[in-house]
Amino acid sequence: MATVKSEIIKKLSNNYPNFLKKDLTRLVDIFLEEVKNSLKRGERVELRDNFSIEPRLQKARFSRNPKTNEKIYIKEKYTILFKSSKMWTNKINEEK
Repeated sequence: MATVKSEIIKKLSNNYPNFLKKDLTRLVDIFLEEVKNSLKRGERVELRDNFSIEPRLQKARFSRNPKTNEKIYIKEKYTILFKSSKMWTNKINEEK
């Protein structure tokens, strides 16, 4: 299930009715912008007891197009490594 930014703002406004919706929108925008800028700088983003995100450099390599079996060169690039906390992992994997 994907979560949309508008759903996050809606849930926050329901949980905190004393805040204005535009302030909550600004708060979410600032948070996401800071996470994005930190990842661009190559820094690790960690929310204790929740998750961590960090950029990883994927080395350049030769790969193969499965349709045509043609070799192609893939340049080095950054990917995102997401790691959830033990608590989240246990909650996700517990039986219902």
